[in-house]
Amino acid sequence: MSSFYKKFAIGLAAVGPGLFLIGYNIGTGSVTTMAQTGANHGMSLFWALILSCVFTYVLMVTYGRMALVTGKTALQAVKTEFKYGWILALYILIAIVIGELLAIIGVMGIVADLVQEGLRMATGSTYSRGGIIFVLSCAMYYLIWKGKYKQFEKVLTVFVILMAFSFFVVFILLKPDLKEIFLGMIPNFDFQPGSFGLIAAIAGTTCSAAVFIVRSTVVLEKGWTKNDIPLEKKDSFVSASMMLFLSAMVMAVAAGTLHPKGISINNTIDMVHLFEPLGGKIAVLIFIIGVASAGLSTIFPIVLIAPWLISDYTGKPRDLKSPLFRILIFIGFLFAFGSVFLTQRPPALMIFSQAFQACILPAVAIPAAIMISNRSNMKEYAASMKLKIGLWAVILFSFVTTWFAIVELLKL
Repeated sequence: MSSFYKKFAIGLAAVGPGLFLIGYNIGTGSVTTMAQTGANHGMSLFWALILSCVFTYVLMVTYGRMALVTGKTALQAVKTEFKYGWILALYILIAIVIGELLAIIGVMGIVADLVQEGLRMATGSTYSRGGIIFVLSCAMYYLIWKGKYKQFEKVLTVFVILMAFSFFVVFILLKPDLKEIFLGMIPNFDFQPGSFGLIAAIAGTTCSAAVFIVRSTVVLEKGWTKNDIPLEKKDSFVSASMMLFLSAMVMAVAAGTLHPKGISINNTIDMVHLFEPLGGKIAVLIFIIGVASAGLSTIFPIVLIAPWLISDYTGKPRDLKSPLFRILIFIGFLFAFGSVFLTQRPPALMIFSQAFQACILPAVAIPAAIMISNRSNMKEYAASMKLKIGLWAVILFSFVTTWFAIVELLKL
């Protein structure tokens, strides 16, 4: 048995960057989006999730390979490879940071609501949302203050495993209607009100621009070189597959239990109360643990993104213990208190932030397709015809989802 655990630990270490990005991608925003999609539309939008995960894999491989071959992080590559690349790189940086600041407000608000409800169910006492956010923010800021990337990887590994286990147990306990799930997988393009926004949110939370930009930083933090390109490709596959599996499980639970009854979801706590009659208090508590783990695993990468991107853009070393990094991370945690003061509910903020992320995807996909095809820089590692086709399919998908996002955002 000890040999099994040793092999399992080695396997997790090999896919560290993938776990980091799973932790970022499968957060409360993803859970909220998938649950709302499943409850409102069944599995009829599952095709959007499959395409998003396939294209996520394509872009992860692309940005990871470019970083390992050239030694440049994503924004540095954009700045140096294009005539006015610094403008595009600056746009990507600002857009992603704005999206992440919106996201952390929604993420921490949802986590606080869930923890508050879990404590109420467990102890009978009600704790303030602001107090919960303060305790969680202080604990995570302390870990970042003292920690290094490898330590974050270990913490995120725990969160991702806990999240995956919780979602699987809830799936078993709720026993969703499998016939409803499989029938719903047949693509249905008879779009209902709100479908465009959810498709954009699915793309934004899965095929997220931030993931690909940070991907280059994470693989270099791991110490990989171009000799590790096969491992990087494997890591990307594991990461994208896990994103698909976990997201599909959440969507399927809502599609198989709530959709047949015509029950829609507009709030995470509503989702918890709706599941209680179906799976009992144990299922609810496990679900709370899973979603809270998803949220906490997302917050770590979110607060690291701004300082990492600034280092990426300026070409300065990534030093988590530098005063600039610590100030930027502190500011990120200040935004975590946003849900205490805003009247908009956290799930609505999450859907908005995910749809906003979809609008950034074309600015990330098009440069990638151009740079990876440049044989003078990439040499024998330049894109094959298969990868080129995949990248241009991503670009087409990015324009479609951007249009969907704009249509829905204009309605707000």
